[in-house]
Amino acid sequence: MSQNALSRELALRIGLAARALPDTTIQRLMTVLTAELGLPLTEDKLATLNLKTLKAAGDGEFSEIEEPLLKKAVHVLKHPASEDRSDSSVPVIAPYNEGDLPNSIRIACASDDVQKVDGHFGSCTQFMIYQVSANEARLIDVRDTAQFSEFEEDKNRFRSELIRDCQVLYLVSVGGPAAAKIIKLGIHPIKLPEVTHITEVLAELQRVLAAKPPPWLAKVMGINPEARFVAHEEEEVVE
Repeated sequence: MSQNALSRELALRIGLAARALPDTTIQRLMTVLTAELGLPLTEDKLATLNLKTLKAAGDGEFSEIEEPLLKKAVHVLKHPASEDRSDSSVPVIAPYNEGDLPNSIRIACASDDVQKVDGHFGSCTQFMIYQVSANEARLIDVRDTAQFSEFEEDKNRFRSELIRDCQVLYLVSVGGPAAAKIIKLGIHPIKLPEVTHITEVLAELQRVLAAKPPPWLAKVMGINPEARFVAHEEEEVVE
């Protein structure tokens, strides 16, 4: 690979890694990387990068960013960009009419690659919108956050409004003020401990829906938790 090709490859990786970190420009990430690794940036130097070194780099410039996002940035920086692009095709959006899936809920997944819950609320590139019942999970929309206008006064309010028809939001990171705006709209945010494939999130949610949903989930589904508990007890007695 020529030096020019290598430079383009590294520039792409750095751009993708910066996008994965909240409030981080390419210049900010470049400054931190060169402070830690020195110039020129090379494949060998990036190969030495890990979560601990990135977190401490630049006098702790990224120390307040949550670890799942830092881990994702490290992965992007150390692996060819072509590997990450291979999963970038958008899943098929299926038609949906209200009432098609009885006893279902609508969820949003904060994502940067459309395949995983890997996004920070304030910087993810899209929300994957699914209608989910115990028997089916249907992708009904992909909402691009790039439509946010520079003239909008409140980016977090705009993003919250973008998913206000959802009952649950899955993400890997969210700030306190943003979480307050989400909750105010009646959306229940669930912060995952690590980047997780959306298929895994859907499977776990369907397992919960098929069993006895916890009170908070029964509430967003419009099910009276006490009534469901009584019905469950009656079923046990009959058996």
